[in-house]
Amino acid sequence: MNTAVSQWEVTNQSPLVRGYSTIAWIPESSGSWALPLRHERITSWESPIQKAAWQLQQVCENLPTRPISVWDSEYGCAPFVLKTSNIKADILVRLRSNLCLWGAPPPYSGKGRPRKHGDKFKLNDASTWTQAIQTIEVNHPKLGRIKVSLWSNFHFRKAATRPMSLIRVERLDELGNLRVSKPLWLAWLGEQMPPLEEVWQLYLRRFTVDHWYRFLKQRLHWTLPKLRTPKQCERWSDLMPIMTWELWLARDIVADNPLPWQKLLVSLTPGRVAQAMGSILATIGTPARPPKPRGKSPGWKTGQPRQRRIRYPVVRKTTTKPRKQQSESA
Repeated sequence: MNTAVSQWEVTNQSPLVRGYSTIAWIPESSGSWALPLRHERITSWESPIQKAAWQLQQVCENLPTRPISVWDSEYGCAPFVLKTSNIKADILVRLRSNLCLWGAPPPYSGKGRPRKHGDKFKLNDASTWTQAIQTIEVNHPKLGRIKVSLWSNFHFRKAATRPMSLIRVERLDELGNLRVSKPLWLAWLGEQMPPLEEVWQLYLRRFTVDHWYRFLKQRLHWTLPKLRTPKQCERWSDLMPIMTWELWLARDIVADNPLPWQKLLVSLTPGRVAQAMGSILATIGTPARPPKPRGKSPGWKTGQPRQRRIRYPVVRKTTTKPRKQQSESA
């Protein structure tokens, strides 16, 4: 499955609250495996959109084929669309339901400046919608009855040079009524789009990255250590992709070792592979020295000076607007 997925996550690692941007490869059409290709900290002078566009560029330069990249609504905006215009990757991005898009401009009338935008297309206002060029209904094994509609040649107001196709996904009940009040809006930018009954399901694979972040925090203890310096936090975070790839490579050579209340699995998840890694580690051994007996700690040496922990200034990227002062009552 040639899909790259991006996600950025906020962690509470000391000494600062940190944001990390990750681009992962989803190797399977089902399951919870997400293999990170780039997992890097968003610095104080970068935004998530800038970091994600740079990471996608770095990944695509080393791929033999053109990938399909899937993005959440954080990236469904004109700045991201413009920053990725020269990257050889197809983009499937979720759109917020309150956005307003614009259609293709009408033919030039010969007077004045040519128009850049056509009619408005408000995602939350059905009266502004045009007729969909294609509508299908499919029966998903887990989600049930799904209705998918397609519109073409729309753009953001500040990205008129990047046309995209709109996809609306609705869950219906047995009577054909909406099962979920809010539909899913997607946008496709790139070359030949996959068939309509397949393209919307690619977005569902993006949630695998959410499972990977949860696996890092709960099983690999990404945010557990309270490290003192930013360099230590970055070194500890660099180990997370390495451990994930080691588990992926070991999935075929370990035997499932379920706990008494767990069922046997044919396709092992990252957590079950990590649970079975003890047999491999016992076989290959470790270069680390055996632990020494702890005994009684001598404590801090008498007369040795102590240094206070380094405090780092808080970096604020945006300024908050002052609150409006309410007029006093008479």
